[in-house]
Amino acid sequence: MAEPVFPDELVGDGPATWDVTGELPPDLLRKLGSMGLLCAEVPARFGGLGVSSVDNGELTAHVGRLCSSLRSIMTSHGIAATAVRRFGDREQRRHYLGELTGGKLAAVGFSEPGAGSDLAAMTTRIEAQGEEVVVTGEKRWVTASRYADYLLVLGRHGDDAAAVMVPADAPGVTIEPVPQPMGCRAAGHARLVFDGVRLPVSTVLGGGRQSLSLLFTTALSYGRMSVAWGCAGIVRACLDAAATQAATREQSGKPLGEHQLVAGHLADLYVAEQTVTQVCRHASEQWDAGSPDQAVAAVLAKHVAATQAAQAAAKAMQVLASWGANDGHVVARAYRDTKLMEIIEGSNEISRLVLARHALDRVAHP
Repeated sequence: MAEPVFPDELVGDGPATWDVTGELPPDLLRKLGSMGLLCAEVPARFGGLGVSSVDNGELTAHVGRLCSSLRSIMTSHGIAATAVRRFGDREQRRHYLGELTGGKLAAVGFSEPGAGSDLAAMTTRIEAQGEEVVVTGEKRWVTASRYADYLLVLGRHGDDAAAVMVPADAPGVTIEPVPQPMGCRAAGHARLVFDGVRLPVSTVLGGGRQSLSLLFTTALSYGRMSVAWGCAGIVRACLDAAATQAATREQSGKPLGEHQLVAGHLADLYVAEQTVTQVCRHASEQWDAGSPDQAVAAVLAKHVAATQAAQAAAKAMQVLASWGANDGHVVARAYRDTKLMEIIEGSNEISRLVLARHALDRVAHP
């Protein structure tokens, strides 16, 4: 299948304004969703585009190059669709994937006030009561939740775990927007509170009783790859902006790019773009192949991409100086957004621990 084409004309110059106002146009999000572009890997029989992870990755990078807030919506929506595909029963896949490729929007609730990467600390409960389940708990910094129709919530389900599709307007759901986030300002981050939310058992994906680790790792692997590809887009945007500035602005009678120290920054940006692209492509190829190493490949891609993107944004800012220091400018956005990329979907520190364990396992089990 051909690589999906993103309608740039629908975005135009919007990202600079969205960054300042902290709002994305909901109609744009629903249009992109109904085009299948927010979860392009969903098979065509469910209304999606059925593309590979590699092609979806390049689409994600393109969106990340335009607007990290929009890419963040894409990541959350894609995680929800992936969870439905992997854990939903036949009827749930038909219903929810049809909704997610038909203009409805989804957010995903993982983190809690006392539980980020520490799954054992998760306290949200999904309790069975006859033909219903009751959802009680709190999730924090839930991307896209201000725009969402569905909130995919992970929680304890008896001695195991479950993922439940909670309608955002269900009684007992409270959505409190995060005020003035540092980065990805228009991505709709919010705190969610579930106060005895009653739902039909049919909203629990696959009936529940799954391993919390399996649920978390499957969803998070998709999210890590999506963030990594988004970082590839950020690096490309920074390289373009810095190279354009270095080629057109003069200092001391010659273009900035002919000054060796500036040229060094450009070289570093080019190396970063190539490095991030290759590690992202490797992770997506592992995902497409169903490799047993796909989870660690996703961690590697996210860690390398986030680290390189943060460094690239700093170098681009150095090249552009005051030209890139205005709110809304692509480099100013990148400078703020990339710091969050080093934290979300597993911080750099967590990623390094995972990679270190993998290195030790390779020695123990060659």
